[in-house]
Amino acid sequence: MAIIDVVKCDGNLTDLIWKSPISDLRLGTQLIVRPGQVAFFVKGGIIYDEFSEGTYTLHSGNIPLLNKMINLPFEGNSPFQAELWFINTLVKLDNKWGTPNAMLLEDADYHIVVPVRAFGQFGLKVSSPRVFFTSLIGTLKSFTNSDITSYFAGAVITRVSDSIAEKLALGKISVLKIPAHLLEISDFVTGHLQGHFDKFGIELVNFFIMSINMPQNDSSVIALKAATEKQMLIQTVGKDIYSFDRSMDVLEKAAANEGNSGSLMGAAMGLGMGMGIGPALGKQMGQLGLQMQSPSTLNSLPMPIQPYYVHQNSQQYGPLSLEMIQSYIQQGAITANTYLWKPGLTDWLPANSLPEISVLFGTARQVPPPAPKDLG
Repeated sequence: MAIIDVVKCDGNLTDLIWKSPISDLRLGTQLIVRPGQVAFFVKGGIIYDEFSEGTYTLHSGNIPLLNKMINLPFEGNSPFQAELWFINTLVKLDNKWGTPNAMLLEDADYHIVVPVRAFGQFGLKVSSPRVFFTSLIGTLKSFTNSDITSYFAGAVITRVSDSIAEKLALGKISVLKIPAHLLEISDFVTGHLQGHFDKFGIELVNFFIMSINMPQNDSSVIALKAATEKQMLIQTVGKDIYSFDRSMDVLEKAAANEGNSGSLMGAAMGLGMGMGIGPALGKQMGQLGLQMQSPSTLNSLPMPIQPYYVHQNSQQYGPLSLEMIQSYIQQGAITANTYLWKPGLTDWLPANSLPEISVLFGTARQVPPPAPKDLG
């Protein structure tokens, strides 16, 4: 039996735990425990004596519990057998984690469930070496550093999904806005995970969510982006105008269908919309506060971006863009004989007399209405 004079940790300095291959020891052997390490003498899975950093010459006085257990009969160089474990209490930062499968997260704004994958990094620090060692004895079959690191990475992954989902719900954070809240979400997840790691004597250090990925071709992601764009458009142009423009899109598509059924559908929808389009136009313009002034007053104002104004049902509305005028024309809200005005004109003119839109109408003209009233 070989007798060892010096025993120390010869494993990787980044390993969280390392077992000495030497179990045949003797009194008088030197034990070297490096800074950031703790050494345990273990017998039958039970920790007996503990050593912090320093150099020790083993004798019955500094291994009292082990000595009592094995009842060493001699001083001097009496041999004994025991396992010697080294625990690293320094921070191990380079632990990667990533969700192997997509997490299903519900968007806080639109309640659409989308698949999300997350990736990041975390650090581990053994805060209670005894708790760490004894908890692992009953948890892991193997004690290699890779086994232990994989175990804790798995613990992160199994809990991170619920933690992220809870944070999104509490903070009312849209899935699409996660990248702007990564640090905030990382701190929240750290708080939730730490409770699990405490029972292993582990402190979770610098837990980070580094990236969030969504499959861009997934139908739920596409639906979520479409809902977001729709909401932004409504906020920009107003709900009434947005709804009207969407109706125009539907009618245009229906009218474009080939065959009798498509033509009938287009005619029917056009007729139905045309019957109520005048009041709708007036309502929209009135809600926006766009009731018109007289041409003489309007000519003195700065040139608007949308230069057309409409005289309809004894009311004056505007300004409207050429595209909006065209949409109203297509649905019968504005006819060839509807009177329009734009900057530069001295009086109202029928729509079919304006060169840029006359191609849409016939050449019939009607008697102009009375001179516009100055509403200013």
